Amino acid sequence: MFTFLLILLILDSLVLIPTVLLQSGKGGGLASMGGPAGGSDTLFGTRQAATLLTKMTWWTGGLFVALAFALSILSSRPERGGSVLRRELQGSAPTAPASAPAAIPGARPAAPAPATPAPATPKQ
Repeated sequence: MFTFLLILLILDSLVLIPTVLLQSGKGGGLASMGGPAGGSDTLFGTRQAATLLTKMTWWTGGLFVALAFALSILSSRPERGGSVLRRELQGSAPTAPASAPAAIPGARPAAPAPATPAPATPKQ
């Protein structure tokens, strides 16, 4: 299911990119807004008739958002098997030995750590 939705998302993005890039501009952009001579009465330009590219942009954009939302929900759910990385880390976790290690024949015993004397306090 996840793979199918991911493929749909990729195909939708491949359709969305050209439909956005093929559209003509809506006006002068931010440069024409505001100021005394600018068209401050309209925020996003003049109202234009809905063309095929405009409708395709809205549909493919909406589908992109819906698919991305569905994929984010599916990816946050814990799976039956769990993450491959999480399973690998749990399987290779070091375990503490239950008892002291057995002596290896022919090996020298470890030397005890030298005792450090307590620091002397100065006399007054």
